[in-house]
Amino acid sequence: MDAWVRFSAQSQARERLCRAAQYACSLLGHALQKHGASPELQKQIRQLESHLSLGRKLLRLGNSADALESAKRAVHLSDVVLRFCITVSHLNRALYFACDNVLWAGKSGLAPRVDQEKWAQRSFRYYLFSLIMNLSRDAYEIRLLMEQESSACSRRVKGSGGGAPGGIENAGPGGPGTPGGGLPHLALKLQLRVLLLARILRGHPPLLLDVVRNACDLFIPLDKLGLWRCGPGIVGLCGLVSSILSILTLICPWLRLKP
Repeated sequence: MDAWVRFSAQSQARERLCRAAQYACSLLGHALQKHGASPELQKQIRQLESHLSLGRKLLRLGNSADALESAKRAVHLSDVVLRFCITVSHLNRALYFACDNVLWAGKSGLAPRVDQEKWAQRSFRYYLFSLIMNLSRDAYEIRLLMEQESSACSRRVKGSGGGAPGGIENAGPGGPGTPGGGLPHLALKLQLRVLLLARILRGHPPLLLDVVRNACDLFIPLDKLGLWRCGPGIVGLCGLVSSILSILTLICPWLRLKP
């Protein structure tokens, strides 16, 4: 209960709840349309989704300043790759929130002359760049963990007096130099890498959640920008899943990927 009280007191938590409800409405609207629901009910769901979207934009006023502050903190990270990916991601998020604020002003009637289509395209473009940087950061961290795990396994094998596992490091019979042995060798190596990746993600829940959340979010700007048409059903489902994962990281801060 204490965790829920702390969660509900955060404006970011309220925005995440609105986001989850918005994409749930998008998914529900697609399901109703597919099953031939009444036009009046579909219209009500679309209106509710529009109201939730406008409410989210209101809750995000001022988030550009927070994103810029996060970028300033990321500049001081010691790792060059992490510093670049996180800083660029936060800068793109700041621009995304700025475009979102302009869209809110246009939809609320404060700036009726705003070209909403143009600003929406800009907004999703910055959002896409931010997600690409987030996924690049995830891939880099996965690579570091895989290298550390491989080194640790090699030290354990050498310490126990055994040889290289699976014949990967030592090209024996069936290795790349043996006729007909190249494909089985590559298949075994790929299988071991996949198993290692699964073990690393299972052992690092914050990294796993961040990968899944960013991957789900990626479908949203791809669809809105017309780069990959997914349809409202896929967009609604991916947005709902990523929103639930974001809510989970707010309720359980230890699940948030750091830095």
